[in-house]
Amino acid sequence: MPSARPRPEDHVIVIFGITGDLARRKIIPGLFHLAAAGLLPANYRIVGCARPSSRMSDDELRAYAYDATCQFATEKPDEEGWRAFAENLLAAIDPDEGPDGLSAVMARAEAAIGGAPRRLYHLAIPPDAMRQVIELLGQKGLNERGRIICEKPFGTDLASARELNQEISRHFDESQVFRIDHFLGKESIDNILALRFANELFEPLWRRNHVRYVQIDVPETLSIEGRGAFYEDTGAFKDMVVTHLFQVLGQLAMEQPTSLTAKPLRDEVSKVFETMRPLDPREVVRGQYEGYRDENGVAKDSTTETFIALRAWVDNARWMGVPFYLRTGKRMAQSRQIITLGLREPVMEIFPELKANPNRDSNKLIIDFKDPGSIHAEFLAKQPGPEMVLGTARMHFHYRESFQISNNLEAYERLLMEVMLGNQALFTRSDGIERLWEVSAPVLESPPPIEFYPQGTWGPYSIERIIAPHRWTLPQ
Repeated sequence: MPSARPRPEDHVIVIFGITGDLARRKIIPGLFHLAAAGLLPANYRIVGCARPSSRMSDDELRAYAYDATCQFATEKPDEEGWRAFAENLLAAIDPDEGPDGLSAVMARAEAAIGGAPRRLYHLAIPPDAMRQVIELLGQKGLNERGRIICEKPFGTDLASARELNQEISRHFDESQVFRIDHFLGKESIDNILALRFANELFEPLWRRNHVRYVQIDVPETLSIEGRGAFYEDTGAFKDMVVTHLFQVLGQLAMEQPTSLTAKPLRDEVSKVFETMRPLDPREVVRGQYEGYRDENGVAKDSTTETFIALRAWVDNARWMGVPFYLRTGKRMAQSRQIITLGLREPVMEIFPELKANPNRDSNKLIIDFKDPGSIHAEFLAKQPGPEMVLGTARMHFHYRESFQISNNLEAYERLLMEVMLGNQALFTRSDGIERLWEVSAPVLESPPPIEFYPQGTWGPYSIERIIAPHRWTLPQ
């Protein structure tokens, strides 16, 4: 790892929901990778917090963490590296006091480190449980020197988001709160800022004068992966659009901040959200893949969407009149993460092909933000020969071919490190979260009817009406 990376101060890291899928796949392996890279504090303890029904001893937690790391970590543990990491793992029961209660284990961890280490609480638990844990931490004084990581969803509507934010604010200052969205930890999302603001070639194009439409397209081939009960209460709109896709939209549409520090960066993103038009249910298609109702935990008459496509609008001077097309869903034809900026065609149509086909859609900037990421420009060029015949040409940039990525941090790993350093630049703010729920309210209150689509396709047929007169970039 580059030696210039700062190292956090001493920490006690508490993971609520240690036995959950997120902790097993991302948090535990991510912390091990940070430790192996020398990016965790010099002195730290990791406390795995579980309900009494999932009680584990320290040794059982270490065995559980080892299996998770072997299965999901980018860097597999060797004997020496694992021993050094595992001796810092401790188990606790939430929220009981007593010999194995959280307060007692925290005291043991802090005594082992010495001094007054930072406290980091990763709340990898549902919103209802999150409020209870936050209240517990405040009542027992464990919020002092503390920071909390809140996992999505941040509420389920505007009212619940406000209640959650109010509960947080009673016990934690906003400077202590990190609402995590792993899309914002992607190198490829950061690269959008570099592409725009470090290159005079692109920034002048990034506005309504030159852009006809913007697409943010995140299809997935995965099913709900055994999470039927969770998905029934959430659906694709709350799970993906209100969180991930809207955050990408904010990064794409923002004005240039005065710096990349937390306040100016998040101020500009919040301005985008403030100028977003409330969604129109007539500009939304909700789909459900055939066979979803046969999944465990799913109602036989379920109307939960596993697919959503919509048209959004940002009503400011830069983007007025430019549609933003968002699409995501489960059990689709491919797993991709694509942004497309469709550029306007020339006003003077001196080429016969353009006159004959004014909607050719040949000028595009395509950003693949599935790490490591790539950027592609599509434009028209003359084909060899005596006649002026145009053909589509492409320029490509692949991150993996241009930079060393072997030492790259995955999104979760990077965000965990940023929390320990106290940098909120890549985390969402309470006002932004509440505004996005306001924008989403019309669809939550009057959702369009479900349309079914075969597995392995690009969604319901009616999605073409959402994007008309334009076309989806995928399938390419």
